[in-house]
Amino acid sequence: MKMKVPPAIVMLVFGGLMYVLDKFLPVGEFDFFGKHELAMFLFGLGVVVILISVIQFFARKTTVDPLNPNKTSKLVTNGIYKFTRNPMYLGMLLFLLSFGLKLGNAFNTLVAAGFVSYMNHFQIKPEEESLMELFGKEYNIYCKLTRRWF
Repeated sequence: MKMKVPPAIVMLVFGGLMYVLDKFLPVGEFDFFGKHELAMFLFGLGVVVILISVIQFFARKTTVDPLNPNKTSKLVTNGIYKFTRNPMYLGMLLFLLSFGLKLGNAFNTLVAAGFVSYMNHFQIKPEEESLMELFGKEYNIYCKLTRRWF
């Protein structure tokens, strides 16, 4: 792995950036009917996505440790993993989008996009390299059939 920063910490840092941006940027504020409900829905969806993905890992008796993908014992490709290769990170993105809506600054979408870019480069690509070494052709086929995010 290139960097050893837990993804949850990365999400919190990007959430902090959203908060700072909202407090100090004098433009970009928005509000609309149902904003709070949409934010709560995205948050709840994020919780469900993460819980389902973690439960699937535990059911297959493989590691959920994102810093040591080389300890993965089984490739999980069913359930939610049929639709996204990274549902835990997708759940974190949903948390950030929810937080961005709650704050109500349009520029927070750029911070969320920065989270996706950071995770792709520093977390997901190194994980994919490890999984390719472990599972080879099976993982390669899975990557072709399933999108990285959604």
